Amino acid sequence: MLENLESLQFASEIPEEDRFWLYLQGRSRGLMIEACAHATFFCKVFYNLRELLQKNQNSSSPSTKSGDVDMDDNRNLKVGIIGGGRLGKQLARTLLQLVPIPAASLRISTRRPEVLGEQCKLGVQCFYHNSDLVGWANVIFLCCLPSQLPHICIEIQTSLEKACIVFSFVAAIPIPRLKLLLNHTNILRPQYHCVEDFEKIWGANKEITAALQDPVILRATCPYSPDGGIILNIKWLEGLIYAALNMCTESNVDCRQALQLLNQLFLSVHFKDCMKHEESCPEFQLPHVISKSYVKNLLHRRPFPWFDLTAVQLRETPFSQYHSTNTVLQDHLTYLYYDSFGIAPKKEEELVDLLDSPSQ
Repeated sequence: MLENLESLQFASEIPEEDRFWLYLQGRSRGLMIEACAHATFFCKVFYNLRELLQKNQNSSSPSTKSGDVDMDDNRNLKVGIIGGGRLGKQLARTLLQLVPIPAASLRISTRRPEVLGEQCKLGVQCFYHNSDLVGWANVIFLCCLPSQLPHICIEIQTSLEKACIVFSFVAAIPIPRLKLLLNHTNILRPQYHCVEDFEKIWGANKEITAALQDPVILRATCPYSPDGGIILNIKWLEGLIYAALNMCTESNVDCRQALQLLNQLFLSVHFKDCMKHEESCPEFQLPHVISKSYVKNLLHRRPFPWFDLTAVQLRETPFSQYHSTNTVLQDHLTYLYYDSFGIAPKKEEELVDLLDSPSQ
């Protein structure tokens, strides 16, 4: 209603000499959209991986009943959000609508649960008990203030299971410090870099969930895209790969099966030309994720070792070397990202699903 009424706009009362700083408003919105997009992609990937692991277990144990309540509970990805402020609320709304995560599988812990009326009406449990939330969830999103984080870490570190993934949006706390505070290695933290020439493409008047259905905005959130003036450190995507391997290890899947699941999960969406040249498609192999010396000593019927995700995001790994020079692999991962949101690549290439894409 106020869109065309200039005198009622936020910027109308700002002195001319201070209007230079208005770009920070757009940058803040861009960072919010990027964070929600990458959290959504992460949750979709891990929801699909849990389904693949469940199918794998069912095929190895055909006597398991498909309607078993415990099995259904294990298949559902349980997501916890610590912090009910602006980011926490937007993230909850986005995950419910776009993953979609059932309301029963999403819980929020915040000091003021009474302000989360909208989320409570949707069936999301909102309370203030961080350790209980961590003990229940498979994934924890940290959406609190930096000043609150040390106290929260003290509360939750003894309740954190080894396999629980902590996904931190607290930008002021670096990964080594977070690892120390939590005494935990299964941590993902996206790092964003903002360029000087900021682009105004983030849809200032759209809801976050609506913006994440706009192809132009979604393409700008792609991990490989510099559009919009906000760039994601690609080491986050590398951490995602190794987090998936950790989940396979937690499920006692041997390394060969884990690689098959990794290929099915991340490389299922192909170029149109892949039908003609399937041999050119990338495929994860053991030397792509572990060192060659370790490959020689690895028993192929054993699971992968447990990977320290904080080290993965801070150092060079075998996957770093494989990924950095393999543009075909980068293209496939880009197309997977687009496909998970239901949009086409920029050039409108046809996506061909050769391996029964788990993203739908």
